[in-house]
Amino acid sequence: MVSALYPGSFDPVTRGHLDLVERALPLFDHLTVAVAVNSQKSSTFTADERVAMLQEVLPKDSRVSVTAFRGLVVDFCQKQGIGAILRGVRTVSDFEYEYQMALTNRHLMPSIETVFVMPSVQYSYVSSSLIREIVRNGGDVASFLPPPVERRLRERLRPATSS
Repeated sequence: MVSALYPGSFDPVTRGHLDLVERALPLFDHLTVAVAVNSQKSSTFTADERVAMLQEVLPKDSRVSVTAFRGLVVDFCQKQGIGAILRGVRTVSDFEYEYQMALTNRHLMPSIETVFVMPSVQYSYVSSSLIREIVRNGGDVASFLPPPVERRLRERLRPATSS
């Protein structure tokens, strides 16, 4: 059985993330989507909120599970018996960063392989940070986010009204 880990911040989860999950399902027997908890990074949503949103919008498939983790991706993979790390590559700059991470992970844990998957064209330029900026400025992000995620993001980023 080949299991993969799809780690990320998912802050928020986008249609691009969901596209990558759909592309990965035919490649693996099981896919764990894992919210990385990084205390050094300021997040829009808590790890628990991000896990809950993922559980709500991911395909209802017994081969997909959702969790949160802290620490090194390869350590989590080893503890869980996961043999591959799934990473999306949208741009050349993504590739440079992901390539460096893949080689570092291989050095730390040679038995775990990294698999790069390209998103569909309509998601190749979308990032969570770009989406947050559009929402902060009142723009339309419906084509980038599942409806429940868009609603939560708008509520979270709604400007405070002055009295």
